This record gives sequence, C-alpha cells and structure tokens, in this order.
Amino acid sequence: MRTDLAVIGAGPAGLAAALAASARGVRVVLVDAAPEPGGQFYRQPAPGLRARHPETLHHQWRAWTRLRDGLAASPVRVLADHHVWCVQRESGGLTVHALRGPEQERSVEVRAAAVLLATGGYETVLPFPGWTLPGVVTAGGAQAMLKGGLVVAGGTAVVAGTGPLLLPVATGLAAAGVRVAALVESADPRRLLRQAGALARKLPEGAGYAARLLRHGVPVLARHTVLRAHGASRPGGAGSAGDRLTGVTVAALDGRGRVRSGTERLLPCDTLAVGHGMLPHTDLAEGLGCRLDGRRVAVDAEQRTDVPGVWAAGESTGVGGAVLALAEGHIAGRSIAARLRGTAPDPGEWAPAAGVRARMRSVAAALESAWAPPARWTDRVTDDTVVCRCEEVTAGAVREALALGAGDTRTVKLLSRAGMGWCQGRMCGPAVAGLTGCEPTPSSSPFARPVPLGVLADGHRVHEDRTEEGPS
Repeated sequence: MRTDLAVIGAGPAGLAAALAASARGVRVVLVDAAPEPGGQFYRQPAPGLRARHPETLHHQWRAWTRLRDGLAASPVRVLADHHVWCVQRESGGLTVHALRGPEQERSVEVRAAAVLLATGGYETVLPFPGWTLPGVVTAGGAQAMLKGGLVVAGGTAVVAGTGPLLLPVATGLAAAGVRVAALVESADPRRLLRQAGALARKLPEGAGYAARLLRHGVPVLARHTVLRAHGASRPGGAGSAGDRLTGVTVAALDGRGRVRSGTERLLPCDTLAVGHGMLPHTDLAEGLGCRLDGRRVAVDAEQRTDVPGVWAAGESTGVGGAVLALAEGHIAGRSIAARLRGTAPDPGEWAPAAGVRARMRSVAAALESAWAPPARWTDRVTDDTVVCRCEEVTAGAVREALALGAGDTRTVKLLSRAGMGWCQGRMCGPAVAGLTGCEPTPSSSPFARPVPLGVLADGHRVHEDRTEEGPS
C-alpha cells in the first residue's frame, strides 16, 4: 500500500494531523491499534454496548465530535486494529510495518513519503508490596474499562498515586456508582500553589473536579501514599493465584517524602486504581534513530524530528494533554502538506495553534513539577516486592545486580532479567531506574512490540524476492 503520509496513532494528535494534511490534498493513511479511532483520550464504548450517553464519560466531547465527523467526511483511509511494530527508512521514503487483527499473525506494509509519529504515552506505576494482587489496576486501566467497556473493576475503590489523571478517574468511578473510599495523592498541595500562575487556565477544570468529588463524598488524602496492598484467599483458591484485594494501608508523608510515624490506616476496598504519571511512547522514534530530549522525541517548531521525512506530535513529544496534542497535530499536518509539495511552510498559517502549543507546554511543565513522583518511594519497596512482572524479578534481585557492579539499567537487565519480558521494560523501566539510581537506557531494539517469527521470515523472503526482481 502506498500513500503520501502515514499517521501512526489515531488519538488527538494523529487525528488533527491527518485532517489538516488531507484538507490540503495529501493522501493520508491513519494506522491505529484500537478497533476505532479516538485513542485513549477519546476511547469509545463498543457499538454493541449501545451506550445511550457516552458523552457523560468524556471531557471535551465537542472536540471529539468535530474530529469524528471530519474524519468521516474526509478521504483519509483508516487502518484500525493494526499494530505497528517497525518503521523503516528506505530509498524513496519510509515503510510502516503493522500486525493486522487480534491474532497479529500477518504483517501489512504501508509505504509513505512522510510519517507522523503520534504514538501517545503510557502510564507509570511505581511498585509497592502487594501491587501484583488481583484487584490492583492502573488508573488509566480503570478509566479505559469504564470508557470502553462500561464496566468497573469492583464496588469499593481507592484511587492513589500522583498526577492529574487521578481526578477524572476518581470522579468517573464515583459517577458510575462505585464507592470511592479515598483519593490518595502523594503530592504536596503547596507545590500546586507555587505553580498557580502557570496553571491559572486549569483552575476552572480543577474546581469542577473538586466539586464532583465533594458531591460524591470522596475524601482526598493529600501528601499520602499507599504503603501496602492486602489480599485474602478466595474460597477454593490456591496460593497467590487465588488471592484478591481486600484493602490498602496508607500513610501521610512529611516534607521530605518520608512516612510520618503513627499515621498508617487501613482502607478496605476491592479495587485499587493506581498511577504515578505518564511517559512518552518513543519506541518507534528510537528505532528510526530520532533524537530524544530526555524521555521525549525532540522536534522543531514544525514538529519535525531530526530524521528526514519523520514528524512527531502529541504525548510522544512530551505529555501535556489533549489540547496540546491537537495543536501539535494541526501544526504537523500543515507542515507535512507544505513540505510534500516542495514548498517552505508559512508559520503564520498556524499561528493560533502555535500560541496554544506555547501556552499548553507551559502548563504541562508546571503540572510535571507539581506532580512529581513521591520522593524516597524506593525506601518503601521491600526486597521481596516484584518489580518486573513479566519475568517475576524482585527488588532484591535488582539491588543484588547493583551490588555486583551494574552501573546502568542495561547491565541490571542482563544480570537480573528485569525488562526482558513481554513488555520489554515499559512497565518496570522507571522502577528499575529509580531503585538503581541510574538513568533509563534508550531502547536499542528495532521492534516496538513482539513479532511472530513467521512474520519476520515472510518479510525476509519478500525482501529477497524484491532484490532479485529489482525495485517495484
């Protein structure tokens, strides 16, 4: 399949870019792993559920309807349920490789002159004793279940961790009939006050969430953290597989992030929705050799990476929410359209979007500073706490690797197997880095996700055939 532009990711940034480029005559293929466009932010209930009022589960519903209707009226080709595992630079352009369908046993190739990486972000969860119990889910996972499946994980929930995502998760669960025993936020409210100027535009939104928490009777425990999740065996259960969550112990933190003695309390619950912020998805960008700025893809004023023909927008260039992602996607789409025509883009054409981008990046920086992960969290991770769930590597094994002389996360991985499993360190990477005091090592894998050997073999045979036959 050939096209002018391949957009990877159908969230706010990808949709905005696809529509902006398509409106200027660019042939666009939009590739996404989900069954329907929208991304995590605009995740929709499955049509078979016949949700009568899906807008009640969403923030910025009008923005979504404009994108949805615009996409339906455009010539953009949507490849849903396509899981991109690699983007290759080739003579004359780039090739996007994706696994198709739920079985992911066949690969599809999309050849394009330009690629936009709108791959979004992923949630960070810092480990603590008991976090692997059934009933403990990520905050984003609880929200995805509610938005996409109209289901809740249990009847009584605690929402915990740090970051602005906890607010919509707690209010959404409460509105769905869940008893939210507490919202446990490790950040100090005074840090938010110090960012009040930069966050002035977010105050009405924050006040709205506060009013809903108050209306549903959800107590907020600021500068608190979860120390341990507790479980009990199900009738007939065997070992840890038969356990279920019964409650969490929380405690207050002092100004240095240490637990204040005597503040521990048990909150009974059957669901714990926990999260400690978001990180950009950079796997495909790293595979292409794009430069990173810290943990985000580095881009210029046009959202171009340093790899020719590759743009990036949205959470992959820095976590900042849907409004920022929409602005970046719009700018990228306009830039791509001009560059593919062989002309220099006029930044004046996207000046309003650039203004939004500047403001929202300032807001994102303030939020990141105010909602930093809790200090000294590693002190509360016991040696028998599982850190890498895929390989069942404990914190003790990670610390042992450090004692053996490991000086970076890659060596820790080799010595302990932490990060060698199915997720390739996406879940445990931040925890391993925190426990060792090492900066995360950039990924060197050419694949962004596991790929069946049969797919790789078929691709190799196709490549050999093309080499023999000459360029197609």
